[in-house]
Amino acid sequence: MTMNLPNQLTIFRVILIPFFVVCMLVPAIPFNNIIACVIFCVASFTDFLDGYLARRDGLVTNFGKFMDPLADKLLVGAALICLVETGQLPAWVVVIIISREFIISGFRLIASDNGVVIAASYWGKFKTVTQMVMVIVLILNIPGAIFAVIGRILMWAAVILTVVSLVDYVVKNKDVLKDTK
Repeated sequence: MTMNLPNQLTIFRVILIPFFVVCMLVPAIPFNNIIACVIFCVASFTDFLDGYLARRDGLVTNFGKFMDPLADKLLVGAALICLVETGQLPAWVVVIIISREFIISGFRLIASDNGVVIAASYWGKFKTVTQMVMVIVLILNIPGAIFAVIGRILMWAAVILTVVSLVDYVVKNKDVLKDTK
């Protein structure tokens, strides 16, 4: 089986994750936070690019439908866990964000079993962008009160958008949970 470019980009994103984690967690690496940030930004860009190319060129595959969201969750989850390890993010924030992802994945699995495709909402897209910007700001860990405040604002915005997007998703798709058999 030949891999198309969008799927190759998704695989590349997954391959970048261990390099990102090492840079995040090994302070002996010179400029580790800058390198980790660059890796995270490149990986995040491949998320946008693979989806764009797949839709534009009609290269949507079952592999891509499965692997792309998984790669996103692995990347963001790895970043969030590293930020807890480095003391830059409280664990409860990560629990809320990861819990939301498990709940949505469960909904999508049930919907898929019933032949229903659930599209991402704008709330989910806002949540993702906010989380990624928060991760970038926290990784850079720029000294100064203003950056600490920006990091806190982004953290709270990410938590609020995570909860709002979950509620929106559940309300719009609650029928997926009804027994139809």
